[in-house]
Amino acid sequence: MFEKVYDVIVVGAGHAGSEAAAAAANMGCKTLLVTMNLQNIAQMSCNPAMGGIAKGQILREIDAMGGYSGLVSDTSAIQFKMLNKSKGPAMWSPRVQSDRMRFSEDWRLRLEQTPNLDFYQEMVAGLIIEGGRITGVKTSLGLKIKAESVVCTNGTFLNGLIHIGDKNFGGGRAGERAATGITKDLIDTGFEAGRMKTGTPPRVDGRSLDYSKMTEQPGDEIPGKFSYSDETRPLKKQRSCYMTYTSNEVHEILKEGFDRSPMFNGRIKSIGPRYCPSIEDKINRFADKDRHQLFVEPEGWNTVEVYVNGFSTSLPEDVQFKALRSVAGFENVKFFRPGYAIEYDYFPPTQLKHTLETKLVEGLYFAGQINGTTGYEEAACQGLMAGINAALKVKEKEEFILKRNEAYIGVLIDDLITKGTEEPYRMFTSRAEYRTLLRQDNADFRLTEKSFKLGLASESRMRKMEEKREKSLNFVDFLKNTSVVPEYSNPVLEDNNSALVKQSDKIFKIFSRPNITMNDIRQFPGVDDYIQENGLDEEMLEQTEIQVKYSGYIEKEKNNADKLNRLEEVRIPKNFDYSGIKSMSFEAREKLNKIQPTTVSQASRISGVSPNDISVLLVYMGR
Repeated sequence: MFEKVYDVIVVGAGHAGSEAAAAAANMGCKTLLVTMNLQNIAQMSCNPAMGGIAKGQILREIDAMGGYSGLVSDTSAIQFKMLNKSKGPAMWSPRVQSDRMRFSEDWRLRLEQTPNLDFYQEMVAGLIIEGGRITGVKTSLGLKIKAESVVCTNGTFLNGLIHIGDKNFGGGRAGERAATGITKDLIDTGFEAGRMKTGTPPRVDGRSLDYSKMTEQPGDEIPGKFSYSDETRPLKKQRSCYMTYTSNEVHEILKEGFDRSPMFNGRIKSIGPRYCPSIEDKINRFADKDRHQLFVEPEGWNTVEVYVNGFSTSLPEDVQFKALRSVAGFENVKFFRPGYAIEYDYFPPTQLKHTLETKLVEGLYFAGQINGTTGYEEAACQGLMAGINAALKVKEKEEFILKRNEAYIGVLIDDLITKGTEEPYRMFTSRAEYRTLLRQDNADFRLTEKSFKLGLASESRMRKMEEKREKSLNFVDFLKNTSVVPEYSNPVLEDNNSALVKQSDKIFKIFSRPNITMNDIRQFPGVDDYIQENGLDEEMLEQTEIQVKYSGYIEKEKNNADKLNRLEEVRIPKNFDYSGIKSMSFEAREKLNKIQPTTVSQASRISGVSPNDISVLLVYMGR
């Protein structure tokens, strides 16, 4: 029925599990993906969208690493937007509105076409751990499936409990049962567990809405895409989203249900996502605001089902319905399903290594919400990294870790295992100290070569990236070495209210001015000819413009990153005992003994460890 022993078993087929299974299988490992329902592979449990602030950067990194999320986001998109275009390129973040059904279908079909990957539909009810290492899993039917490594990506299913008003029932997602057994096995093995909460808004019938009372939110005029691959194309047509607002009347109706709200009557004890609060939490915490934005998002090309973004709630369904009917455009709204909150088990991620392998059990990896994160993109990138490292361990090859200055993925994993999290972790650009280096436009430059060496990125991907990098750098050199006379430069400068010049200057210097664009310098003699003759596409032109305008900032961050990496090179011996370093603070010794950082740089980022503690540690280690 099964392979005698699988190289990798992936438990759960959400965003983390799907990426983990794809990575391990594509690296040549015999992989089994076990899930409770094969119809729900990569299900969008909450909003029908991918990307956004910092999340878009993560998706482009996944794509550059040979993952599938960017490709599927492109093939199932119904709208594309580049967010934060008014800010610098470090803040630009791509986002797509997705067709929920097509997204899941495309993921499944792509996985089915992946060699080395088997599927099995059943609940994993336990883990087989022998002598401190994982050897397989147990199913609810009592089957034992052996494996060299296991990746747990259980999402919200571990002892999941759904809340709607004063009602609650077991479930991992609406209409699906919770998973039991794994938490007990892990606690019995010595793991620390906790509970977290997330929520989702009601879904409504788009035919019952009056869009004339809302503000239309169209996609970009010239849409982009996520994947660097030529396999996908930008959208030629798009569907609009819409925006409306709550009001004082809506807030008063919602408050009527507070006494029946599980958030306020003590039924929910766990912590929810700070940056995606429920509507009742918003009006409770921000009582001075008389309205909140709601984004009305279609769930696909053809379905009439609509997602009410910003109205996440666990209030009783009658209160949800009455309040929404008081929102402009929702006066005649019909519900498809009410919003709800869900509590689930997670395992504090300080119990993991940078590879996402657990410290307690060899060969066991955690990825996604089991680590305390929230969001499809955060889950997907962890799944990718766990799948890669599980495959490398089976092959007895060196582990693969991304540093903080190499990828948002590196920032996320380092934050989780170094600092831990007591609330659902969400990625933001502000979490990355080197965000000028970690832009969405250069993820392929940063990661394709690494992926190619792992056997994930194809040779054609590698060649495409090298061509883009070479042509962009050559164009920058051309601009540095080519002058333009005032006769040509001053009319452009005058049109842009920029100071005129009295003598010839390098095009690079003029282009460096903040209000001068690529279209402006294409008016200078020889520039457009160079672009045409060398076959520079839009990505290459964008890359050139960023390298010209932000070269100073980029160089400064590279220097800072180099300083950080010098501390990354100072390794700390395994199971190092800090108890004897008496000149170090008690809190630092306690935290360092618990987390067991692998480098001095990681130790410096642990909450409660001061610069003085690091100095003492360096002296103690003879540095």
